[in-house]
Amino acid sequence: MKTLRLAGLIIFLLLVGASLSASEPQPEGHGATEQAFDAGTFILNHVSDSHEWHLITKKNGESVAIYLPVILYSKEKGLDFFFSGKLAHGQEYKGYKLEEEGELKGKIVMVNNEGIADEENLPLDFSITKAVVGMMFAALIGLVLFLSLARSYKKSGISHPKGMQSFLEPIILFVRDDIAIPNIGIHRYERYMPYLLTAFFFILINNLMGLIPFPPPFGANVTGNIAVTFVLAFCTFIITQFSGNKAYWKHIFAAPGVPFWLLPIMIPVEIIGIFSKPFALMIRLFANITAGHIIVLSLICLIFIFDSLGVAPISIFFVVFMDFLELLVAFLQAYIFTLLSALFFSLAVPEEHH
Repeated sequence: MKTLRLAGLIIFLLLVGASLSASEPQPEGHGATEQAFDAGTFILNHVSDSHEWHLITKKNGESVAIYLPVILYSKEKGLDFFFSGKLAHGQEYKGYKLEEEGELKGKIVMVNNEGIADEENLPLDFSITKAVVGMMFAALIGLVLFLSLARSYKKSGISHPKGMQSFLEPIILFVRDDIAIPNIGIHRYERYMPYLLTAFFFILINNLMGLIPFPPPFGANVTGNIAVTFVLAFCTFIITQFSGNKAYWKHIFAAPGVPFWLLPIMIPVEIIGIFSKPFALMIRLFANITAGHIIVLSLICLIFIFDSLGVAPISIFFVVFMDFLELLVAFLQAYIFTLLSALFFSLAVPEEHH
């Protein structure tokens, strides 16, 4: 996975450099009037969240997009609801503007009568963005799958799996028998199974949906969104801390066998460890999924950077190869997140030794 991320970073930096070089003024007769292809902007726009769902760009540069609902709240204006098309192409609407550059790029800000943005007092943004739509459909797909599974069990009982059962039951048993029980223990695993299954299938479904480029709601980079992975890791953190028994907290604040004079050093180290575990969980999922998308988009961009169809077969070959690799990563990252969550839960409920 480290090699994958490093390769993605190298290719991305090379493409950004190539884009900057291509944007330099060129002599007349060499396409000086044509707008240079900016690979860096293209890639970042596709992997980042957005208030619209871009579909295609016409030859004349006009974009075709699905404009998503914008829900804003501020003390001055109260609650506002409209569609993001009102803010497209730098337009202002109801005193709001979508920043297209700078540190607040992609954020909705309030503007005064002179059109100057108030960067200090940002409105609370509850908008239905591309990532939110992706999560909603992932939750809907999961709901349909498991309701179908429940109806199947209710109708036929515990029997030879067929239909949806034959697909989901092995995965559920894998999470139970290879993740939950070995790490948490046969006597405690059941209380954590709902969360472990929810996290596993939520990440897996979103990863798989992100590999399908079209049509919406597919193609959203949900698990490559740091806010999404933060919430997932935060849920694991909260469950871990509330599950902690006496032995867990004693190990943090009065580790057995540690000399008294070392406790002022060990206690801060243990406290840092409490927060570093979910932090690593958050970054690992975010970085691996984002790296895969960047590599695929970088390979596609090579066709437009070199402006040659001769590059297309090689580029497409590696794109297909990376898609198969990303398919493996989609399952692998769901497995790793669930496995580490189960491991953290087990550390919170250690057996007390007498």
